[in-house]
Amino acid sequence: MGMAKTQLNVRVDEGTARAARERALARGMSVNRYIEELVRQDTGEVGHTFVDAAADFMKQYESVFAEEFGTEKEPPREGRR
Repeated sequence: MGMAKTQLNVRVDEGTARAARERALARGMSVNRYIEELVRQDTGEVGHTFVDAAADFMKQYESVFAEEFGTEKEPPREGRR
């Protein structure tokens, strides 16, 4: 997939920009890559998308979490409000 990159200037409102940054960060990817993935997903280029993978991971993680703590609630963590 070593295609040449094209510069794309997109104007979005601040809320959208913030959401894109937060979601990219949460997935451990750049905003560029995040948007690339969203477009690929929308055009159906990906079978098992990163969103599906994330959802599967969260499901597995939930059960591990429940087993470990035997509760739905998050354990209190220091310095978190």
